[in-house]
Amino acid sequence: MWTGQYLHVGSSADLAGADRRLYRFFEVLPGFLSWSTLIGVVLASWRVPVWAAVFIIVFDLYWLIKTVFLSLHLRVNYRRLREHLATDWEAKLQELQTAHVWQLVLLPFYEEDEDIVRGTLQALKDARWPSGRMLVVLAVEARAGEEAARIAARMKEEFETSFGGVLVTMHPANLPGELPGKGSNIAYAAREAVRLLVDMRGIGHEHVLVSAFDSDTRVYPQYFLCLTYHFLTAEKPHRSSFQPVPVYNNNIWDAPAASRVVATSGTFWQMMQQERPERLTTFSSHSMSLQSLEDVGYWQKNIVSEDSRIFWNHLLYYNGDYRVVPLSYPVSLDANIGQNFRKTLVQVYKQQRRWTWGVENIAYVLFGFTKNKSIPARTKLYYVATQLEGFWSLATNPLLIFMLGWLPLMLGGTAFNTTLLSYNLPRLTRTLMIIAMTGLIGSAIISTALLPPRPCRYGVSRSIGMVFQWLLIPVTIIVFGAFPGLEAQTRLALGGRFRLGFWVTPKYRKIINE
Repeated sequence: MWTGQYLHVGSSADLAGADRRLYRFFEVLPGFLSWSTLIGVVLASWRVPVWAAVFIIVFDLYWLIKTVFLSLHLRVNYRRLREHLATDWEAKLQELQTAHVWQLVLLPFYEEDEDIVRGTLQALKDARWPSGRMLVVLAVEARAGEEAARIAARMKEEFETSFGGVLVTMHPANLPGELPGKGSNIAYAAREAVRLLVDMRGIGHEHVLVSAFDSDTRVYPQYFLCLTYHFLTAEKPHRSSFQPVPVYNNNIWDAPAASRVVATSGTFWQMMQQERPERLTTFSSHSMSLQSLEDVGYWQKNIVSEDSRIFWNHLLYYNGDYRVVPLSYPVSLDANIGQNFRKTLVQVYKQQRRWTWGVENIAYVLFGFTKNKSIPARTKLYYVATQLEGFWSLATNPLLIFMLGWLPLMLGGTAFNTTLLSYNLPRLTRTLMIIAMTGLIGSAIISTALLPPRPCRYGVSRSIGMVFQWLLIPVTIIVFGAFPGLEAQTRLALGGRFRLGFWVTPKYRKIINE
């Protein structure tokens, strides 16, 4: 098994000798592949424009086929999500034994407003699950100061009788070997919860489902019923994580168009991945068995991307025998809003950069595959290919599609620009892009259907804007997709002081006088 000194490796700095050099090579690899592609297209457009033009046409065809393929997955999952929302999960659970199942919910928060935390707790209270078998942990960062502690104390007093137990934990600052962030906080909170809530009640760890949420995660009424059903019917429940679909509906009507498009695009990507569960990893809010969580030593405390790393911890620990079960059931979070438009754009970029920092997992996985000889070669090859292709596509595809397709015409010189290929290149690429962009019509329809009711403070024009916002895709996919992805990969390749720390997304909700 993947245990001992390698289980919670955070970076090449945690290793020495040949191991460190190998891990460092894997850290450089994603950025090297992405930059090689972009620089290669530029050089080819200058030196061999004909071959560059052929590559661009073939790539555009590949992107068109991929877009159609993913769009079909999106539509299938949308239908499945609607079915799951309409399902009476309580009735389905009557066929199963559920009295032994407990829910342990971790809510880490830093400097969020009291109303945000209260809204999250109220949604838990309103959820259709026996309140006596739900344990809630308010995981406060000590570095957040006295106000965060006071908010936690007030929330505990207000909701203590609503659940089977409410615990406030205070994660100490500057603990050795820890990176300040969500991972170190919830790892500390989970251990305290086991000691003070689970074990004191004599609850078997195999009967506890742990949900690691964000402070703004609001569950839909049947979330825990749906989760428990999938847990009890899973082929290997203790070797499975359970992933809901994150929708950013808490404040979506107040968010600027760019923030809405980025947030909804993230939802759509998760929906597509839920139809490809063999590629699915945990993201943001997720759930798993306490038993398996203890096996791997909880979330890593020395990385940024703890939400996806916990999946890879399990996969390597269980020799490839671990999976993510898609719930096709939503949880609602906040869209990114700053105090003004400029701050919103900056926050959206920083949040996307933090999420794309998940590229740090590639080095962990590749290094783990070299050390763990028990994982089948086919499994290793599949994960290596999908992970490298995914991060490569994130950083390069939008640039290749919307910016670099004209390079052979610009750099190819007179000899190339007098050819028939140069005449047809822009027309062919434009036609392929128009065909691909027609898929935005379906995206607009689905995104509108996922919206909560329009607040009375907004008129019909706001709803119309929700449809036409998708015209921003060519911009948002570059500015808030390729650029932060490329920056994250470059920082990882450079290492040292260029590495990213954990950035807490400010939770700001627009206040409007009605």
